Formats: sequence, structure tokens, C-alpha cells
Amino acid sequence: MKAKDIRKLSTEDLNLRVGELKEELFNLRFQLAVGQLENTARIKHVRKLIAQMKTILTERERGA
Repeated sequence: MKAKDIRKLSTEDLNLRVGELKEELFNLRFQLAVGQLENTARIKHVRKLIAQMKTILTERERGA
């Protein structure tokens, strides 16, 4: 998901999506600890998405 696509989402949708991604990140870290995670690059990708969404949310807060 690109920043352009993220900006199109509403603030409520962004907050909901951040929550879902945090839950997914928790599950990925758990799988990594147990040794069941096959795609370790997914952790980095999810972290990056969370950071992008939080950055856009902060921009909206400061702009309002």
C-alpha cells in the first residue's frame, strides 16, 4: 500500500487498520519466537506500514 493510497483512507479507517496491523505484528513475532514463521520479511513490511499510517495520522492532527 502506497502513501497515496493511505492518504485516501479516512482517519477512522486508518486507526482501525493500524490496530489490525499491530495485531498481525504481534502474531508474526510470536510465530518467529516459536519457529513457525516462514516469511521473515513480512515483519519489516508490517512495521513500515504502521509507521506510514501513524505519520499520516500525525500530519492530519497537526493540520487540523
